[in-house]
Amino acid sequence: MNDKTIDLEQIRQNYSALAQSFSSVLLATVSADGEPEASYAAYLRHDGDYYIYVSELSAHTRNLLDNGKVCLLFVEDETKAAHLFARQRVTYHCTAGEVERDTEAFAYIMTLFEEKFGAFIRQLQKMQDFHLFRIQPQRGSFVQGFAKAFAIEGDDLSQVRHVNDVGHQTREPAEVPA
Repeated sequence: MNDKTIDLEQIRQNYSALAQSFSSVLLATVSADGEPEASYAAYLRHDGDYYIYVSELSAHTRNLLDNGKVCLLFVEDETKAAHLFARQRVTYHCTAGEVERDTEAFAYIMTLFEEKFGAFIRQLQKMQDFHLFRIQPQRGSFVQGFAKAFAIEGDDLSQVRHVNDVGHQTREPAEVPA
């Protein structure tokens, strides 16, 4: 398989559809002392960026406030995957910044959250330990199956490149001396 036989526009549509099929996203953050943290949050996508509204009671919130680095993972449900070892997944390496309360941007995004998730958001918005983060993807990857891995790159993440057009390589096991 090579880029000439792959419809890269179809690949773009596939990874976009996978990410848009979820209302929550898996997060990977790292603490100030380098401790990894895996978690999840409900999200909203707007103008190419992702937004999460999360509490200080969660370790990922402190991590985002401390260093603004996050990786987002959207992964196909196990029960829908053709093969457990080749679940479709989209990963984005991102930077995150807080959207300050009492700004037009905060009010606007929270309106979009309410449209997506309902009136419950109004209750959360009153809680002062919650923070709104704008998450901006810098680069990403999409795995569509075995030997179907793609890099997502470029300023607007519009460049898709097949990572390995050779496929997986196998090796014969070494003979064990008698």
